[in-house]
Amino acid sequence: MGGRVKECKVLMFGTDPDGQGGIATVASVLRQQGFFERNQVRYIVTHANGTGARKLLTALDAVAALSWACLTRRPVIVHVHSACRASFFRKSLLLAIARMGGRKTVFHLHGGEFRQFVMEESGPLARWWIRHTIARSSAVITLSDSWADFLRTLVPAAKVRVIANSVALPADMNPALEEPGRILFLGRAGKAKGIFDLLAAVARLKDEFPEIMLVIGGDGDLQEVERVAEQLQVGAHVTLLGWIGQQERDSQLRRAAVFTLPSYNEGLPMSMLEAMAAGKAVVVTPVGGIPEAVQDHENGLLVCVGEVDQLVYAFRQLFSDVALRRTLGNQARATIAGRYSTDVVMTQLSQLYGELERSA
Repeated sequence: MGGRVKECKVLMFGTDPDGQGGIATVASVLRQQGFFERNQVRYIVTHANGTGARKLLTALDAVAALSWACLTRRPVIVHVHSACRASFFRKSLLLAIARMGGRKTVFHLHGGEFRQFVMEESGPLARWWIRHTIARSSAVITLSDSWADFLRTLVPAAKVRVIANSVALPADMNPALEEPGRILFLGRAGKAKGIFDLLAAVARLKDEFPEIMLVIGGDGDLQEVERVAEQLQVGAHVTLLGWIGQQERDSQLRRAAVFTLPSYNEGLPMSMLEAMAAGKAVVVTPVGGIPEAVQDHENGLLVCVGEVDQLVYAFRQLFSDVALRRTLGNQARATIAGRYSTDVVMTQLSQLYGELERSA
């Protein structure tokens, strides 16, 4: 995917770029922007959707590819993209193999629930392995300063570097394509992403704004979402798309008046960055790296976690004040251009690779 083994300096591991989730989206952007070719990166898939047997075979193939490459072509750097739970343990095994092979290693953390995974879900042995993996990595990439602070507290010896997710800037979006009252949500539909708070907000707003439509693009507990929507009598104001690809995502962004992701925890969500790049006003919660990207009433609106009243007020503001919506959307796009564009982020990654290569 990123060139033949004999040409690569970097082996990068992560979710299938054509699959679902934030890591897949990050990998897809890097591939599309030519990052792999310019930096001699070979991308190896560690997780793909499908049966349990397919997932196991994909993971074993990744281990075999890494072991063979370290024995033969000896890449300088092994870079893994990791979330938490099973994703972390799969990637930590790859990092351990790479260290045994004398390779420089990069642990790239994406999981918005990593703090919960470490502090609440992991026992003493698992917590020791997590700290060991982070401490032994040549570099640890986090998506925000807040996550960097957490990792430095957890593992003082960690060599942490903050590099945000990158997003491509689409061509200027045409505001005339926006549909009044249309709210777009992209993510895993469940309590952790605030989906039920959104349904409650729509129920409160549907009489005031009869055109309101919550469009949900993503997998998750869609049957429960549908059940709650009917219970709240907002079924006619909710559209369930399921997981959508890039082309459909872009189409939905063009049609949306507002983007929202009222999550209970996050890293730095790609869907939010993509919406900002598309010039959309965003309504999000100040969790994870979000408040480092979004300032309230400057380039988006921030609402407290679980506060339906604040969601209702934010949507009412944006539906009632087109000028505010346009201003926030324009400022959001400017934020992406200045701090999160592919050129900015890919330069930071390339510089990190250069430092690791020189120290090898």
